[in-house]
Amino acid sequence: MIVASLGVAIGAVFSSGMMEVARKGIFNPHEFMFNEIMIIFMAVMITDILLLDFFNTVGMPTSTTVSIVFELLGASVAMALIKIGHAGGGLVDVVNYINTTKATEIIFGILLSVVVAFSVGALVQWFSRLLLSYNFEKKAKWVGAVFGGLALSAITYFIFLKGIKGTAFADESYDIIGGMKIKNFLEVQVLPIIGVSIVFWTLLSVILINFFKTNIYKLIIVVGTFALALAFAGNDLVNFIGVPIAAWQSYEAWVASGVAAESFSMGFLADKVPTPTILLVISGLVMVLTLWFSEKAKSVTETEINLSREGDGKERFQPNFLSRGLVRFAIASSQMMSYILPNSWNEKIDKKFEKPVIALNKSKTYEMPAFDMVRAAVNLMVASVLISLATSMKLPLSTTYVTFMVAMGSSLADRAWGAESAVYRVAGVLNVIGGWFFTAIIAFVAAATIVVLINIHVPSMVGVLLLIAILLLVRNYIAHNKKGKELKAEDRLNKTESSSVQGVIHESAKNIANVVKRGNRIYTNAINGLAKQDLSLLKKNKKQVVKLSEEIDELRDNIFYFIKNLDDSSVAASNFYINVLGYLQDMTQSLEYITKVSHKHINNNHKKLKFSQIKELKEVDERFELFFNNTKNAFDSMSFEEIGTILGRKKEIMGLVTDKIQKQVERTRTEESSPKNTTLYFSLLLETKDLLNATMNLLEEYHNAHDSSVKPATINPSEEENK
Repeated sequence: MIVASLGVAIGAVFSSGMMEVARKGIFNPHEFMFNEIMIIFMAVMITDILLLDFFNTVGMPTSTTVSIVFELLGASVAMALIKIGHAGGGLVDVVNYINTTKATEIIFGILLSVVVAFSVGALVQWFSRLLLSYNFEKKAKWVGAVFGGLALSAITYFIFLKGIKGTAFADESYDIIGGMKIKNFLEVQVLPIIGVSIVFWTLLSVILINFFKTNIYKLIIVVGTFALALAFAGNDLVNFIGVPIAAWQSYEAWVASGVAAESFSMGFLADKVPTPTILLVISGLVMVLTLWFSEKAKSVTETEINLSREGDGKERFQPNFLSRGLVRFAIASSQMMSYILPNSWNEKIDKKFEKPVIALNKSKTYEMPAFDMVRAAVNLMVASVLISLATSMKLPLSTTYVTFMVAMGSSLADRAWGAESAVYRVAGVLNVIGGWFFTAIIAFVAAATIVVLINIHVPSMVGVLLLIAILLLVRNYIAHNKKGKELKAEDRLNKTESSSVQGVIHESAKNIANVVKRGNRIYTNAINGLAKQDLSLLKKNKKQVVKLSEEIDELRDNIFYFIKNLDDSSVAASNFYINVLGYLQDMTQSLEYITKVSHKHINNNHKKLKFSQIKELKEVDERFELFFNNTKNAFDSMSFEEIGTILGRKKEIMGLVTDKIQKQVERTRTEESSPKNTTLYFSLLLETKDLLNATMNLLEEYHNAHDSSVKPATINPSEEENK
């Protein structure tokens, strides 16, 4: 984080050139007057803030380059159409207002960078793993030195190219380099510079590894982090200040001219005007503070890391037909390659990709890196090389897309996407790429729409739109904070790590108390929602039961690691834990069904339940509330002996539910006239019986297994670490 902050700060200072895209990259400035250009810039700024904030709130990486390009394009096209409409021209005249050559080049460059970054990242990672394997630290020292030389020379060339070009020093010329300017020399003499750099860094790597015992991979990661931070500051920072600075400079030029706003041409924007260094420093500081303190920035980072991490776990994205098809195609291609290559080659390749076995329980994996230092070095090195190459060739690209797609390509080549996670990871990548297209379309349409709205009446519409923007930002901030608090909620279920039955009983007691507490609330809300015909309450209830079900599924996913942790004398704990999770799932399934049918009945505007039916359901709910509260208190206080007393009341509660079913049978035969009501009422009571049975089975499991004379055994953390 410190290195990245330094990279951002230095990159901000080096970004002294005004962003060309904001001034003349998309539109032809001489075609617009001051009042028109200010509407364009205002529309772009409002759209950009809201769009990027939306993506940050949902934790999806997106590109400032793409958003700014398509916002400028949409706003410029809308303003051009308005001008053409007033002048009586045709649609074909729009091309006169838009810099079509540059805009097309930018768009195709961005799209091409996605494919190239993924392919090159995968290729370099595959060969790097073949060379170094997962036991890279045990390889010969010269192997690490060669890898270090190649990686560091690529990254440092990138730093020089990106860094020096943004300084006044770049325009200096020296006799030693044939009177050429520094920036021109760096672009023309690429191969000699890289050749000398590889030799220098390889020799330095040899010295560092042999004499200073330096971990060369850590050095690559530190230098690479600095390089990419420099790139993001130089690219993204200028993106987000480019438009407001261009607007400010346009205003200054207009004020100095003394000409009416409708008559002042913006042709001067075609000239290169440097940005004041103080504004770059302030912007860089904002980026550094965001890096450290923004929760939204962390959620975006988590999305990328989770998609590229080793192993499996809770996947955020759900598979779709496209991700399944791509995975099947990849498997078929891999099988075909294995048939083509000799068996000896396949065995050697497989050996290089064998992951070392680390004896850690599931919770420990969250403390481990998402991938090893070889992949980290490749990600940084390849992203740096591609960005520097595109910069030297003056090709536009998105640093976000390149970095993300390199990480995804290296994950695929490194076999991080296994059979149990591939469809989810591919779906995630497709979702992110789809989000990029969504960014482009929404940016274009939203900016164009805002231009049209502002053009109706500038002062009032700007005020209204800014107010809406502020309200949406506040709403997103509150929603994101609420989501973060939910993840840290006290009632959230925790994984069990004990190695004995008594240990599991004590560790899981809090989970049972939480499930019973939340189950009680869900059941009561379903009955109250039906009684009051409160659709909003039933909708919230559906979300609550889905959340509870997902948390129990997460615990079930942990069973494999839980059993792996047990020694031979503690196998009984696994049977107990599996049974407990099974009963918890039965409980949530009953609650899910009760919530679903209640919501469906009210949502479809069916006839309200009769007063007698609602009264009987409330009686059942009150009895269940007492039952659930007693159960919760028993688990909260670890008073497992009290469970026997609660179990003794099973017949009484079951009798109450059976009695209500019998009353409804009699009503149906004599007075009931609504089939929907009858079906709903029976469904609720029968599912209530299932809920009671599942809860009682759970209590019996604890009652039979608990032994107060046995001290709970848990895994000793220090012993686990020693393993």
